This record gives sequence, C-alpha cells and structure tokens, in this order.
Amino acid sequence: MKNVFDVLKERGFIKQTVFEEELYELLGKQSVPFYVGFDPTADSLHIGHYIPIMAMAWMQRYGHKPVALIGGGTAMIGDPSGRSDMRSMMTKETIAHNCNCFKSQMGRFIRFEGENNAIMVNNGDWLLNLNYVDFLRDIGVHFSVNKMLTAECFKTRMEKGLSFLEFNYMLMQGYDFLKLYQDYGVQLQLGGDDQWSNMLAGANLIRKKESKPAYAMTFTLLLTSEGKKMGKTAKGALWLDENKTTPYEFYQYFRNVEDVKVEECMRLLTFMEMDEIKELTKYNDERMNLAKERLAFEVTKLVHGEEKALSAQKQAKAAFGGGDAGDMPTAEIDATTTLLADVLVAVGQAKSKGEAKRLIEGGGVSVNDTKIVDPFGTLPKDVVNSKEFVLHKGKKVHIKVVLK
Repeated sequence: MKNVFDVLKERGFIKQTVFEEELYELLGKQSVPFYVGFDPTADSLHIGHYIPIMAMAWMQRYGHKPVALIGGGTAMIGDPSGRSDMRSMMTKETIAHNCNCFKSQMGRFIRFEGENNAIMVNNGDWLLNLNYVDFLRDIGVHFSVNKMLTAECFKTRMEKGLSFLEFNYMLMQGYDFLKLYQDYGVQLQLGGDDQWSNMLAGANLIRKKESKPAYAMTFTLLLTSEGKKMGKTAKGALWLDENKTTPYEFYQYFRNVEDVKVEECMRLLTFMEMDEIKELTKYNDERMNLAKERLAFEVTKLVHGEEKALSAQKQAKAAFGGGDAGDMPTAEIDATTTLLADVLVAVGQAKSKGEAKRLIEGGGVSVNDTKIVDPFGTLPKDVVNSKEFVLHKGKKVHIKVVLK
C-alpha cells in the first residue's frame, strides 16, 4: 500500500513536519495512532476544520487510527493562537453539547466503528482535575520561558498584553499530547500551521519525559489568491451545519471559487483521483465552469450527503438558467417588508441595512428584471401584489422571495 505521507504531500496538505524521514518510515511500516485537536467554541465545525478532517480521513484509509481531541479543558481558558484578543470562557454543558455536534459531523468523513476506528476524547477529563503544583513540578520544569516567548502565537499577543492564564495554554496542549501518548499510544499530532509552536512543544515533551519519538505535522491553510482565509460568506463563516449555512449556500460558495483555486480545492477537499482533477482543471476558459460544478457537488456531498448535494445542484441550475425554476432557492419574508434594503437583510444577503444600501447604490441589485438603484427604494406595487419575485444580487445570487 502507498505511504499516506506521499498521498498527503501529493495532494498539497503538508506544510511543516519534524523528523520527516523518521515519520515517513514509521507511517510506512505500522499503524500509527494520531490526533487532531478541536476547539469546541461553537456547536458546528466550519470550513477551517475541513482540511484537518480530510487529512484524518486519508490517514484512516491508509490504516492509521484517528483520535479527535475535543478541548473541553483548554476551551475554558482559550487558545491565543491567531488572535489579538482573549477568548470568552464556556460552561461544561455548552462544551458537552458542542462535542456531540462535532462527532455527528465528523462521522461523514471518518469511521467511529470498525478497523482503526476513530475515537473522541475530551481533555477536560484530565486537565480539570490537575493539581497545579504537581503539574508545574512535573510538566512546567520542561518548558523554557525564553523559548516560549519566541513562539508566534505569543509574540502577536505581546503588544496588547498576554495574560498568564493564556500563557499556560502551551503547557496544557503539550500535556495533552503526552497524556494521549500514555493512554492511547498516540505518536503524531496533526493540525493547522498556526499551531506549529504548540505541537512542537508536545512532541518535545514526550521525547524529554518518555525518551520516545513523537512527531508533528501541520497543514496548509485554505487561502484566496489574495492570501486571505477562504470560507467567508455574506452571513459570516462557512459552517458545516445546514442550519447555519444551507446546502445551497455551501454549494454556491464552491461553485463560485476563483478559477486558480479549483484544482487546490479538489485536491484538499475531495477524494477525487489526481488524474481526474488534472484533467478537469487543465483549461483556462469556460470549461472551468464544469470543474467548479463538480467541485461544489463533491464537497457538498461529503458534508451534507448526496441527496442534498443533488438538490443544491438543481437549485443552482434553476437560479442560473438551464433548470426548473421551481428548484430555485426560496426565502420567505414578512409581507410588510417592502423596503428593498430590509429585504436584502431578511434573506441573508446583507449583514446590515447600511451594507444593503451600498449594494443597491452600486447597481448590483435587481427585482425580477428591474435594476434598483435608489437605496431607499421599495418593492414595486405589482411585485407586492403578486406575493413573490426573484431577487438578483450581482451575477451569482438569485433567490425566489415569497411574501407571507
């Protein structure tokens, strides 16, 4: 069987590793328990979690055992990585609810039963009962403050102030790795590249405490051609929960990605064969639209299932022509909502009335076939009387709106 390291590298997952030659050999000769950490600060995963979950799926397919670590303990403090402010603290009940939601969503990608079955563990089980003095004597002694302060996750917080509470985060994440090594034989941590310093801390702790090898591997982030994180919509984050981001919205996001990002998204976000990906994305003309449709369908199918992916595909075709108009995405709003700016907010196509007015002034909004340019414009009387119309926002958003 092919070494999973080669698969991950070929598809563009790997950003950084440590002791790469040793890790490559290990992954090629035995089943390796590995873990990925998830911060349960919401009741749904989002597109930022997608790449690590896909990596878990590939690892499991090649015989390795996934451990999904939910940060029930660390979430009660907050990870400073990639943030300029302090995270809010959460209750145990909220964290438990979020954990259950995560497991349900992950189940579409990885198996929690059968051979090399994935398991989900909560670091609150060991962190919340720690004796602080014992922890400092046993774990803290292996950490250099001078070295910790050079870590990117801390340097970015030094300007605004880094609390001692958050300074403990690296020690706790390192201890997580040690605990998972001791309890489950975990030898490898996977995660986003912004976690590199914390992951190295854990691998080094195992090597110091247990005199055993441990490894870390980070993945590339999904970025636009401008270097910004992908996954932002008019409503905010691109969620894996259909109640937060509908399958149609999810489908449309990937249907509308930049041409230059289609191949990368296929490699990272689908199980499509590399030869097929290269064949579909070798064009620089309108044929890329077929590749985008395939990308959108495959990703939506993985997250929401084939039935909902097919429905989203039908809705998209109806909205853009070539399909049944009855399949067009539909939104119901109160019949008293006649100010167009309010309509845009009500159907989720603007975050605020101010944003809606700017969209209208920019000439990007039409009702049926009539462009509206007055930011204080209202729905025409015939539209109100008909109780339904098609709202167009730019060239990519077309929604059937029903007045109730």
